[in-house]
Amino acid sequence: WYFRRLELWRPLRAAGLLFLTLALADPQIRRLADGMDLWVLVDRSASAEEIVAQNVEEWKRLLDRSRPSSKDQLHFVDYAAEVVSKPNVETATYPGDRSLTRTALALQDVLALADRDRHSRVLVFSDGYSTEPLTGLAEKLQEMEVPMDYRLLTGDETTDFRVTDFTLPSRSQIGEPFMIDISVTGNAESEVPVVVARDGKKIAETKLKVESGAASLRFTDRIVEPGSHRYEVIITPETDAHQGNNRYESWIEIAAGPRVLLVTKYLDDPVAQILRAQGFEVKVVDNPDDLTIGMLSGTKNVILNNVPAYEVPNEFLKSLDFFVNEQGGGLMMAGGKTSFGSGGYFESPVDPLLPITMELKSEHRKLAVAMAIVMDRSGSMGMTVTTGHTKMQLANEGAGRAVELLGAQDLLAVNAVDSDSHSIVPLINVGQHRAEIINRVRRIESMGGGIYVYTGLKAAWDELKKAEVGQRHIILFTDAADSEEPGDYKNLVADMVKNSGTISVIGLGTKSDPDAPFIEDIAKRGNGRMFFTTVPGDLPNIFAQETVTVARSTFIEDPVGAQPSGSWYEISSKDFEWLPEIDGYNLSYTREGDTAALVSKDEYTAPLVAYGRRGIGRSAAVSFPLGGEFSERIRTWPKVGDFLQTLNRWLMGEQTPAGIGIRHELVGTELTIDLLYDEAEWSDRFASKPPRVVLARGENADRSTELTWERLAPGHFSVRTDLKEGELIRGAVQLGETALPFGPVVVGTSTEWAFDAERVAELRSTSAISGGRELVELSEAWKKPERKDFTSIQPWLLVILLGLILADALVTRTGWQMPELALFRQKLARRQTQKGKAKAKAPAAPPSTTVATPAEEAPPPTVVAADNSAPSVESPPEKSPEEATQERKSRFNRAKRGR
Repeated sequence: WYFRRLELWRPLRAAGLLFLTLALADPQIRRLADGMDLWVLVDRSASAEEIVAQNVEEWKRLLDRSRPSSKDQLHFVDYAAEVVSKPNVETATYPGDRSLTRTALALQDVLALADRDRHSRVLVFSDGYSTEPLTGLAEKLQEMEVPMDYRLLTGDETTDFRVTDFTLPSRSQIGEPFMIDISVTGNAESEVPVVVARDGKKIAETKLKVESGAASLRFTDRIVEPGSHRYEVIITPETDAHQGNNRYESWIEIAAGPRVLLVTKYLDDPVAQILRAQGFEVKVVDNPDDLTIGMLSGTKNVILNNVPAYEVPNEFLKSLDFFVNEQGGGLMMAGGKTSFGSGGYFESPVDPLLPITMELKSEHRKLAVAMAIVMDRSGSMGMTVTTGHTKMQLANEGAGRAVELLGAQDLLAVNAVDSDSHSIVPLINVGQHRAEIINRVRRIESMGGGIYVYTGLKAAWDELKKAEVGQRHIILFTDAADSEEPGDYKNLVADMVKNSGTISVIGLGTKSDPDAPFIEDIAKRGNGRMFFTTVPGDLPNIFAQETVTVARSTFIEDPVGAQPSGSWYEISSKDFEWLPEIDGYNLSYTREGDTAALVSKDEYTAPLVAYGRRGIGRSAAVSFPLGGEFSERIRTWPKVGDFLQTLNRWLMGEQTPAGIGIRHELVGTELTIDLLYDEAEWSDRFASKPPRVVLARGENADRSTELTWERLAPGHFSVRTDLKEGELIRGAVQLGETALPFGPVVVGTSTEWAFDAERVAELRSTSAISGGRELVELSEAWKKPERKDFTSIQPWLLVILLGLILADALVTRTGWQMPELALFRQKLARRQTQKGKAKAKAPAAPPSTTVATPAEEAPPPTVVAADNSAPSVESPPEKSPEEATQERKSRFNRAKRGR
């Protein structure tokens, strides 16, 4: 009954209801969008840059000239290893890394920037040799209706040879033969020299004859040493256009059981004999120079037995941090006169891993030291390194660190040398002058010229001869590739040694530099240490290590009693009978958070056996010697075997549970890691603690990153990541307190110059699937893709609805009626009148007794002439204008009241 009052059958109201229903449904119509965005990807990698640089400006002019209208927009994007979007068509010099061609990354960037409300099209200028796969991009382009056109860049044909493949298994067993395949291709027929090396040592050399564009070499090899080994193949053709594809590198892991890596200076190390007798596999390295990162593969514990830090490659020391913290390995350092602080491990990469600290108090030093530092300030020291500092600034920081570590009673002199020696700090007591000395040292500047070594050493020795202390030491810092003026250095060094003087040398460079033998001989004759580094940022630590080695008396040579602390039960539940006394030990302190199981009974109460956890790995420090001098009591101790095997088992950690494994694959620069596991056994464990995958990048492991897993199927996790060319990768999949280590993995060749034909085919396929084509004429680049957009008409329906509402209000207010509707109503009124007249002919009803009042009396009837064919009908009386107006107002008021 309520809706009847609304009179929804009235035309305007019915139409309004209809349009309201349509507006709520939000109908849309398909229409072709106006304007188009043309995204131009320009390959700025090293392999394509020469062609691009010659033609890019012409491409811009042609594309801009052929633009159909002002609604069409042109966007240029430069890419190589990185993507650089340009706000306009004026493309400046590409600022990024050119060593890779990351076409997939550039396409993903464009798809993220593309306006969904406009037509978009992509045009790729490239040689087609992407260094990463285009997996999945064809479907994305097709889904977003963005066709990808391409134009392949080809230059002049030049003679070029390259190593296209170097295949060997990623894993083999000890002594098991394996096959190595090498493929060389070229566009000319010639004999190409080939050299194959393993771990830096040449194992094969031959010549390959390239015929019909290809040549191959196959041979077998076998390795009896466990761990990972690096193979390298190098070709040296006489004529070659691109040197970047003449080398290929790969690694192979020689699998063996869990083992211990023992680094020692003892010829017959008793530790190796004891552990082997206990059933452990031990790999002994008695020449620290032979240590490589690959030796950590399959190793569960590393023991450094009285080996000085300066003899261990710095890359190996740095790699131990990731080995312990992330791969779950163990580290143990044994005592001796060239171990701990005496061996230069203070502030070395190993320092934070040990459960002891080597910072000794001033009262522990027995003798004052007179030290002279000779600083190279030649022109080469003014070069800026990756940290933003010059080599000179980093050397100054190292010398300043040495000053900080000297005692108050020590003496110091500092000379800066180029073609002459310049006294920066004359021989002076450090004591109250420490701050002034540091300020002077840190302001040394590179002044050009070379470094006159003999002049610098003679000036330093002249200063030290004035000192009355018994120990005199010189630190020579010089460039290993630019050390001049040997002079009569042999007699000068002999005079120093004769008068209680020693010399250590810090060489910026490598052993292969031209002046390396000269400065090595100085250190050898001077009874000092020789440091080489190619990383200027390591200089402060090297200066600190050398200063502590010389200025701190950290080895106690007197026998001392040993006192157990009772904490050995954290490692072993069995009772243990410790030895009562040791011959000597390295003085140190227990690091906060770690535990000492055995301490000395002297005034220092120093830790003799300490241990602690680092990440998911473990470390231990045995401060007394396990071999050689000062080890007689420990070697005759009946429980030494039990002690070493118990500590070693704890350091090796828990065994990896069954039902789980990993595999990794390198394609181009993309590394894929898969974790496969038994769903029934591991699901509950992963629900409470998911697995983690961590990568260490670079030989120094300066950066470690954690990746995010993708679950592909029950029992299968996977992750992908991009690697840089030549970047060494080591990784670990962590499973709670254990880990599955893998690596090293490296991008073995310059992928930028690999020219893999499959990548070109992949580019063509991706373009075809997306609806694109190879573009020959740039004027056709603006072809609008066949794409229609949906546009809502709801706003128009709402405008019409508003008009109907206003029209209905107007009609209701004025009482206006449409002419057709008025005629219809008149006809309806006649029919009703005729029906009333027919009823009047019926018998009259009895007269009514009601008396009409004067107000109710009807006006006199008006006689209307009747039609001859129809009976006459009495017409209704005419109304005056005032009555008609009053009647309209009455209708309006009733309508407002809803009557």
